[in-house]
Amino acid sequence: MAASPPNGDGDGAIRRVLGIEGTAWAASAAVYEVASDEVTIESDPYQPDSGGIHPREAAEHMSEAVPSVVETAIETARERAAAAGEDPNDSPIDAVAFSRGPGLGPCLRIVGTAARAVAQRFDVPLVGVNHMVAHLEIGRHRSGFEAPVCLNASGANAHVLAFRNGRYRVLGETMDTGVGNALDKFTRHVGWSHPGGPKVESHALEGEYVDLPYVVKGMDFSFSGIMSAAKQEYDDGTPVEDVCRGLEETVFAMLTEVSERALSLTGRDELVLGGGVGQNERLQGMLREMCEQRGADLHVPENRFLRDNAGMIAVLGAKMAAAGDTLAVEDSAIDADFRPDEVPVTWRAGEPVAASAGSSADDTDGPAEQQGAEATVTVEGDHVVKRRHPRSYRHPALDERLRRERTRIEARLTSEARRHGVPTPLVRDVDTESATIVFQRVGERDLDDGLSAERAAAVGRHLAAIHDAGFVHGDPTTRNVRVGASGTDGTDRVFLIDFGLGYHTGHEEDHAMDLHVFAQSLAGTADDHERLQTAAEDAYRAASERPDAVLDRLREIEGRGRYQ
Repeated sequence: MAASPPNGDGDGAIRRVLGIEGTAWAASAAVYEVASDEVTIESDPYQPDSGGIHPREAAEHMSEAVPSVVETAIETARERAAAAGEDPNDSPIDAVAFSRGPGLGPCLRIVGTAARAVAQRFDVPLVGVNHMVAHLEIGRHRSGFEAPVCLNASGANAHVLAFRNGRYRVLGETMDTGVGNALDKFTRHVGWSHPGGPKVESHALEGEYVDLPYVVKGMDFSFSGIMSAAKQEYDDGTPVEDVCRGLEETVFAMLTEVSERALSLTGRDELVLGGGVGQNERLQGMLREMCEQRGADLHVPENRFLRDNAGMIAVLGAKMAAAGDTLAVEDSAIDADFRPDEVPVTWRAGEPVAASAGSSADDTDGPAEQQGAEATVTVEGDHVVKRRHPRSYRHPALDERLRRERTRIEARLTSEARRHGVPTPLVRDVDTESATIVFQRVGERDLDDGLSAERAAAVGRHLAAIHDAGFVHGDPTTRNVRVGASGTDGTDRVFLIDFGLGYHTGHEEDHAMDLHVFAQSLAGTADDHERLQTAAEDAYRAASERPDAVLDRLREIEGRGRYQ
């Protein structure tokens, strides 16, 4: 029996696993030795002559490179088996794991074919691995963390994940393109070759900050407007070094903010970074500074495990194989749009225990002062004082702008929602210079501490009311809803708080995003989130002036492919 991996997961009888990766550009194979926790990776990356990745060229590269890296890895496995004194007539591997998706279909098919051939050659089980879950799991495995939030920042993807109720739940994600692809779009416009991220990083070191659009919606985010503005800045003659600095400061501050929001929502105190863009030192520095300020631990895997690699495929493949999570050849088709929240997590058991559950920025029970995602709240009798302290990970000019804007918006929209019949706290004082608001104290607990269908329905009605009034909340998570008794009958009163990300809009896309953010927070905090989401949507449908348009757009948002 091999030794258990560092995170304590069992390994069954698995000694050695071959992993094969090829989602987009890196033809890679690896051998994972379970007992020693040693990973040997062989990679042959595709390097386009110009621009970004061309799917046809990438597939041609895979067809040439995958057989070579696989055979090299198999020879490594044979050497390991011989050194361990194993029978040379036995298979040197116990399973073959391959990246099943997400990725470029033509590349994935080549990898899948190779994996099936090797599994049949050695008569060993086949394991289909989700590429993005592998990015998360290699960080969890190498760090020893039990219940981290994970920020995946890669070429075609960008999202924040946390494990709950048997799956990795998407708490937030890009609403248009992956972070690496976004940077590549700018560098192609400038005329630089792929990959663009390292070139942006090197030029940003010589640049001055340029203000660009900053788009965070709950824990979701968007890069399209930023890229358009960056291209226009460059076309208008702004030095490319300055535009690169503005890009890094803006894009990475967004990713750091949503990571902090996810930590606050889930009550976790561990963060793992994954994905090729995670190699950027400025992003790592922002995340490290944020985690230090809130007492959380950050793990950044070594670079070979951040960029696309077969090592992470082999490590997760070993866990899945030990759990019996294998595939028959006829069931091993690739899935180019394979989402991480579609993967049943069979290789770990039990729910994580939040280290600081209940420490919401707007939770007015418990300690006199509590830390949230972007502010501290101090309870003073019948009122609370909310202070948006400077976030040192952000550029000072960006930080000052966001703190003042959000303070002003929160005070105005909190009062406006109240005028339209939505329970909110009274605003007693506002100081935009110091980014401080004094509120009436409302409710007895956050919604995530007392979820029910009736309370979720109340949120649906409140969102319909503010949408009909022409604005959105912007961040209606279960931590930004307060619940308290009202009247002698003890019935609930449900309050909306923290309108700092809100704005005026009449577009059904923006209204649907409010519902989407609420649904994601339910998935991250409730075991029966689907029932609660249905209750919220049913109430919204009954109260809204145009429910069909908004709910149809919500279904469209939920169904968008994130991996182009």
